Amino acid sequence: MSAKTISQADTISKIIPERQPKPKWLRVKLPTGKKYTELRGLVDKYSLNTICTSGSCPNMGECWGEGTATFMILGNICTRSCGFCGVKTGRPETLDWDEPEKVARSIKIMNIKHAVLTSVDRDDLKDMGSIMWSETVKAVRRMNPEITLETLIPDFQGIEKHIDRIIEVAPEVVSHNIETVRRLTREVRIQAKYDRSLGVLKYLKAQGQRRTKSGIMLGLGETREEVIETLHDLRANDVDVVTIGQYLQPSKRHLPVRQFILPDQFKEYETIGMDLGFRHVESSALVRSSYKAQKHIH
Repeated sequence: MSAKTISQADTISKIIPERQPKPKWLRVKLPTGKKYTELRGLVDKYSLNTICTSGSCPNMGECWGEGTATFMILGNICTRSCGFCGVKTGRPETLDWDEPEKVARSIKIMNIKHAVLTSVDRDDLKDMGSIMWSETVKAVRRMNPEITLETLIPDFQGIEKHIDRIIEVAPEVVSHNIETVRRLTREVRIQAKYDRSLGVLKYLKAQGQRRTKSGIMLGLGETREEVIETLHDLRANDVDVVTIGQYLQPSKRHLPVRQFILPDQFKEYETIGMDLGFRHVESSALVRSSYKAQKHIH
């Protein structure tokens, strides 16, 4: 691709040749520290399931050091087949109604101060998994009365009665990721819809949810203008917190990385976001949805 073509496409970083090594700003330091070592030992001893470990999150050491961890509910098989996601796709197993207590017990054992709960999509269920969501939040609060919570929810197909179950249990933060820009949504998220995600975020705020949050991945072929447009759309729907990070291909079967975004570009998006009125903007290559999540409740 020529320089002229790159200019015309208004891409925001350099195009990557095949097999090019990751740039230096994507190199991850091995997690260290007393708190991380303690939690790692508990996870291994009790076979606790966290997204931090199963997803090999690059920020695991930092988050665990601050007493934050992320847990996934409703099994580990998703009914959707998003092109960016490493979670298995297929026919999910039967619900484990002991799961709320198991998650609550894991949080207690790890002595977590702030927990992020997320899930696979369960379009196979009449309630989209919203009842299990509600029961899990209740169990976590019952066993860990001092905990603060963020729920990173699916779109529940935009059905308000399912979203209401999340609002009723009053997590400190409710997050739903827009994931990518409008133009790429059909390719990246397949069964999801850009405007439906915006509608979920708008509905949460309209029903009194105090703090809402969303996230975007970069490097899938979006332009600078499209990223800024997405930030405008999120803010126009009263989203309080946004996370912006680099997409990394989970396997050869997933969408390829089109660009490695430069650190200065991430910094620019952070500045633009704060100028738009977001309360928090986390923007850098290794940022993920739950990065510094404990900060976002204040």
